[in-house]
Amino acid sequence: MQQQELEVLIGHAAVLMEQFERRCENIERHLHSLGQQLPAIIKQSADGSLQSLPSQVMGQVRDGLERPVQDYQQRLRTAGSEVGAEVSALAQQLKRMEQLHRMLIWKVIGVSAMSLLLLLGGGAWLAMHYADVIKQNQMSADLVSVYNHADVTICDGHLCANVDPKGKRYGEHGEYLSVKAR
Repeated sequence: MQQQELEVLIGHAAVLMEQFERRCENIERHLHSLGQQLPAIIKQSADGSLQSLPSQVMGQVRDGLERPVQDYQQRLRTAGSEVGAEVSALAQQLKRMEQLHRMLIWKVIGVSAMSLLLLLGGGAWLAMHYADVIKQNQMSADLVSVYNHADVTICDGHLCANVDPKGKRYGEHGEYLSVKAR
């Protein structure tokens, strides 16, 4: 009986071994087909990942850069408003400087005009004054010139002249006689 049981057991073991080998072959075929399909599946998966990768990277980069860019834009806006305020202040200061410059120019023109008028007035007064002085000196010069040509001298502190008794007489009553030339 044991022999029979042993044969039955060996038969069952043989059947089990056959089933095991078939299953191993099936698994091997299945693994072989999966091995052939695996590159296509990996490629398909990689293509899908690579297609979504740029958008994911862009999203991450955008998320990473958004805050610093916003901060930078805020700083630019702040700097722009500060520059605008400084430009306005500078423009007002330039406007005040232009007004002061214009006032200074008018003052210089006024002072120059007054100085020129004073110079012209003083020159005219001096010209008229010295014209009278010149007239007086001209008469004196004419008199001195006549004295130089006349025969006159000083006698005891008085003026003496050598007169021409035959010459023409001058004055309302003929009281003046001409003096002889030297």
